[in-house]
Amino acid sequence: MTFRLLLAGLAAAVLALAAPSAGASTLAPFKDDLFKYPGVLESGYGGDYVKVDYVESRDLYERDIVPEKETKPQYVSLDVNTVQRDMVAKDGRVSVKYMAVGKYDGGAKIVVLYVHGRGGNRGQGVADGMFGGNFNRIKNLMAQNGGVYLSGEFPSLNARGVAQAKVLILEYAKNSPGAPIFVACGSLGGRICWGLAEDDEVAQHIDGLILMGSTNDDDFFKTAAYKRRIPVYLGHGSGDIVLNWRGQEAFFKKFKQRDPSYPVKFVLFNTGSHGTPIRMTDWRLVLNWMLGVNGS
Repeated sequence: MTFRLLLAGLAAAVLALAAPSAGASTLAPFKDDLFKYPGVLESGYGGDYVKVDYVESRDLYERDIVPEKETKPQYVSLDVNTVQRDMVAKDGRVSVKYMAVGKYDGGAKIVVLYVHGRGGNRGQGVADGMFGGNFNRIKNLMAQNGGVYLSGEFPSLNARGVAQAKVLILEYAKNSPGAPIFVACGSLGGRICWGLAEDDEVAQHIDGLILMGSTNDDDFFKTAAYKRRIPVYLGHGSGDIVLNWRGQEAFFKKFKQRDPSYPVKFVLFNTGSHGTPIRMTDWRLVLNWMLGVNGS
């Protein structure tokens, strides 16, 4: 294969991830030039599997003022914090504290819930300066597109955490009827993602799962959510020493072995660590793809 053809193939892989189907709703841009993938090194499965060029010196140390704690000002817009609230959702004995950004009172056009990993809290998912400003970006994307972004607090990542996340999703399914709901889980928070997918009552409201440096669960293939073909994004760092990327790659391949056309994407951030997918995942790219799947 010539170098020119290779470049054309890689460009097609990025477009395949980005392009929604005709007529589907899409999120308007927000700082896209700063958050786009630095480059695609490899692709496969028609663009559903891509290896992204991640360089720690460039994408972390040159991007942050204080590495992993405070990013440079151009990566954030703090005006969004005027529509951020600390809230509580409750149903019977189950309650969950959470941060909400955007149309938290109802009528949202899109809902995104972030589930942190072990030791996290509701503040992590709204921390403007952490993870290269990527949480600030999703906050702005939701607020500027008539949506709502939720960052819950889940002291337990087992059945209790699933019950708390369920309360939150059902509340926003009610106050924003018809809005697509996407759940993004970081690290071991993936246990909650898969638990939600296995609960038929709440899973019917979920329109996509985003796993970042996270877990997998073969029981997903038995769920109604799988039968509905909800899109799944798996982002992982090849240098992750907490959760090895090869498990997620194998999980991705199981999807494709079962159904080559299933809407699943695997993005491997070359040399990236455990937290890299949270820093580098292009929220707008992934959500527009999922909106396209659901709108097709």
